[in-house]
Amino acid sequence: MYRKLIVVITAITIILLLYFYHEPLLHWIQNNEQDYVVLTSIIATFMSLFPVIPYPIVGGVIGAAYGPWLGAFVIWIGSTLASIIFFSMIRYGGFHKWGTKILLRYTVTKKITLLFERNAFMSITILRMIPVIPSILINAYAALSRVSFISYSIASGLGKIPAMILFALVGHTIVTDPLEIIYMVLIYVVFLSIVYSIYRIWTRRIDHQLMQKKHPSKA
Repeated sequence: MYRKLIVVITAITIILLLYFYHEPLLHWIQNNEQDYVVLTSIIATFMSLFPVIPYPIVGGVIGAAYGPWLGAFVIWIGSTLASIIFFSMIRYGGFHKWGTKILLRYTVTKKITLLFERNAFMSITILRMIPVIPSILINAYAALSRVSFISYSIASGLGKIPAMILFALVGHTIVTDPLEIIYMVLIYVVFLSIVYSIYRIWTRRIDHQLMQKKHPSKA
């Protein structure tokens, strides 16, 4: 009970601070180019953990201030640390047992959870590369499942790399050559199409394997 209360109070406090001070923080990042990488990474972490403004905007500002590669590294650090912190808050903050009961209560969520846990590393990595899937849902679902902390952390970090590079490149390109954004977006769309196609093939294969185990005579 106390752990849940501490987590909730801490989260509300940080959210309120970010809500009232996110504009000065972004302005500070813009005017302190590459001077405070560690501090900027910490700010990026909290802004990703509690996105009072969309994280792509934060990534764009950091990319414009730090350049495409250092900027991508900073926002990747922030986003990855935020996902690990959120995962830890759910799993070790007293919400794990309560959430697991909900996932296993319904047949649909139980099947999805079992499928997810059987292929956790690949699932998390690929899902991270699909930007239309909210990051908070992946964090929470992974935390409530039996995915190990190490597997989640590594897979989550790997899956975030393409999107973080894109955010930083867009922010940098807006300042240098806005026309290049069109080519970048087209390349990223092609990349996502390939990732999604691979994911669909992979999930169908897993579904087929599960069906074979349930009905061996039909194999």
